[in-house]
Amino acid sequence: MMLNKNKEFKTFNMSWEAEYGYVQAVKNGDTVWISGQLGHNEQGVLAEGMENQMDQTYANIGSLLQGFEMTPDDVVEEVIYATDIASAFEFRKKFGALFYPDPKRIASTIVEVSNLVLPGELVEIKIVAKK
Repeated sequence: MMLNKNKEFKTFNMSWEAEYGYVQAVKNGDTVWISGQLGHNEQGVLAEGMENQMDQTYANIGSLLQGFEMTPDDVVEEVIYATDIASAFEFRKKFGALFYPDPKRIASTIVEVSNLVLPGELVEIKIVAKK
């Protein structure tokens, strides 16, 4: 099997990365795909509540973008998975306005799900960014 040597990767070194077998973000050419991000800190501890988890999730996304010398303005699409769509919708309005230079320039989808991977996880956000 031939590997694409042009790909760059970023990770947070969380235990579940090795267990599941993935990276937090991959860059190929001028595009970055960020795996579904959670509202956890550097130790892998989830924040309490939807608002705090969403705030931390966007912080984690910002950190990954920065690792590729990108900014929130490079984001072209986000997909939000949430266990409570009404709450997530309200907090996305708040944090989207803080995170993106213009949130009306981001393709965004929000989907309500019954569960997410980690116990207590309330929101997960997947991103595509392009220079």
